[in-house]
Amino acid sequence: MAKTLGKLITLFFLLIINSTGAQELDSLEGNLLDKFKEKNTLNDRMNFFFNTVNRYSVNSAYDWLDQVNLYLNAAEKAQDTSSIQTYQLMQSQIYYDLRDYDKSVAIANDLYKDKESLDRSTKQLMLDIIDNNYGQLQLYGKQVEIRQQKRDLGFTENITFYDIYSNLGLHRKAMEDYIMDMKKTIDDSDLYGLANYNNNVGYYLLLDKSSSVALSNFKKAKGYIDVYLNDVTQIKTEKELRNAKILKGIIEGNIGRAYLQLKQFEEALPYLENSISIINENNSGVYSEEIIANSLALADCHLQKGNYEKAKDLLVTDLRPVKTENIVKRNRLLAIYYDKTKDYQNATYYLKKNVRIADSLNLNDSSLKKQQLSTVAKYEIENSKRMIDAQKLEMEQARNEMQAKDEQINLVFISLIFTLLGFAGLVYAYLKSIKNQRLIAQQKYIIENSLVEKDSLLKEIHHRVKNNLQMVSSLLSLQTKNTRSKAAIEALEEGKSRVKAMALIHQKLYQNDDLSVIEMQGYIESLVNSVQSVFKKGGHNINITIDAENVELDIDRAIPFGLILNELVSNTFKYAFPEDKEDGKIYIHLRKNGDHGFFEYTDNGIGLDDDSDERVNSSMGIRLMNRLVNQLQSTLNIDKTSEGVRFWFNFK
Repeated sequence: MAKTLGKLITLFFLLIINSTGAQELDSLEGNLLDKFKEKNTLNDRMNFFFNTVNRYSVNSAYDWLDQVNLYLNAAEKAQDTSSIQTYQLMQSQIYYDLRDYDKSVAIANDLYKDKESLDRSTKQLMLDIIDNNYGQLQLYGKQVEIRQQKRDLGFTENITFYDIYSNLGLHRKAMEDYIMDMKKTIDDSDLYGLANYNNNVGYYLLLDKSSSVALSNFKKAKGYIDVYLNDVTQIKTEKELRNAKILKGIIEGNIGRAYLQLKQFEEALPYLENSISIINENNSGVYSEEIIANSLALADCHLQKGNYEKAKDLLVTDLRPVKTENIVKRNRLLAIYYDKTKDYQNATYYLKKNVRIADSLNLNDSSLKKQQLSTVAKYEIENSKRMIDAQKLEMEQARNEMQAKDEQINLVFISLIFTLLGFAGLVYAYLKSIKNQRLIAQQKYIIENSLVEKDSLLKEIHHRVKNNLQMVSSLLSLQTKNTRSKAAIEALEEGKSRVKAMALIHQKLYQNDDLSVIEMQGYIESLVNSVQSVFKKGGHNINITIDAENVELDIDRAIPFGLILNELVSNTFKYAFPEDKEDGKIYIHLRKNGDHGFFEYTDNGIGLDDDSDERVNSSMGIRLMNRLVNQLQSTLNIDKTSEGVRFWFNFK
């Protein structure tokens, strides 16, 4: 009892959830026309109209037509040609959906007269609408002309005739042409395309009364579309999902009609009922010939099984068939129903209606079909001739390519003969060269070992030079401690600083893989840190910026640079900021482009006095820097700035 109660409660909540979800879906769909009105631009409205799924699900086609007419009237008043054309295109589509094909094609043909002013996407939509209208109106000659336009404009690669042949009753030819055109274009991984292909082949077979073979194709199509719909790994748009569901509904309807032809009525019923439900759900508000055909087939099944009232309910609903074969079938089924229920008067009435239709068809249909077949055949012959000419051109090109390849083969053959003649000499030369290569390999091995040994020795030399220079620096430090003269101490400290700058060069060299150059950014940073550590005791807090990335110099230029920088940085720390400025700045810039370089050093200290030029130029530090700059084949420039001083020079 408790388990049963639990199941009932669960079922109740599921019904509530489903009901709520359905209401939300209806609300969402009911807003489609409102969303269309909310679009502010013409392109947004056009894209929304032609890409909206199930746009007539709540608001009818007449509601949409009224709104489009309002926009069209406003565009005509404003004399906005582009807007007028777009809204007329929407009008034409709506009239097509309302099955008013004459009015739809009339509007589209008016647009067609001015097709040169239309953009490409609008032109394609217009031609598709005209194509569909001519198909419904059975004006197949004009339909082929439109398809020629679509081919010439690049919307399609070729003109297709199979649907037209099927409408004219040549179902087997339609199927053969369809298979020839489509089978080679469908990839094995395209499940939707395979489903559509097998369904169309089965449909032509069904029309040709080959029910068993048709049923086999329909079941293949159903398998493909089921896998496509259940494949969660493939992302599908709302439009793709809707089209797939409609295709599934069409396939199931075709399976039901195939079972009906085979007189397996019990098997046909569920497929036909499910097909009508799926198509109605996903194509609401739009006229569907599939629903008409499936409803008539379902009524036929019920009549065959003796379910007369169910058959009548299906036949007297607002089916409004358009195709002649569906009108005739409905009249025949109604005549059977009334005959079975012994209402012979109504049975006779519907039989007479079919007789009148048959008489009309006998008078006009035969000659009209012959005329249309003749027209379509003429276009197909022209199209075939065009394709043959294109194939001839391709074959001629292929022949020329083959001839060119033959000539190349002959040249290759002749070349091969000479190659074989020279090959013997090459083999002899090769064998002789092996000894030389072995000798070269041995010499190369010896040279490589020598180079490795040389690199090791060079690193050892630089290391020892660095150690010796550090020893000199240490000796100078000892001498400083034993000297009482302030001037001598300063001179010794300056000498020690210069020795450290040179030692740092040799340290960087033996630490590098490349012993020929020094990476200046790292060297300058180490040098500045070394100088700064000496003067930190004085309380200096200076912001130092170094810009020397990717600059490499050889030792002959790196040592002068190191000594110059040592002098400049030491002088800045000693003299530029006597009051321990907190916002002191040093900027060091070094760049090298090809054979030319540029060096710049600035600080924002107290600078140089105007009356001190002679004294400055005669100082030991300035004289040393001038000599070092001369070694770099340049001239030291000194600029007094509003804040501090700037030293700069170009070098090679």
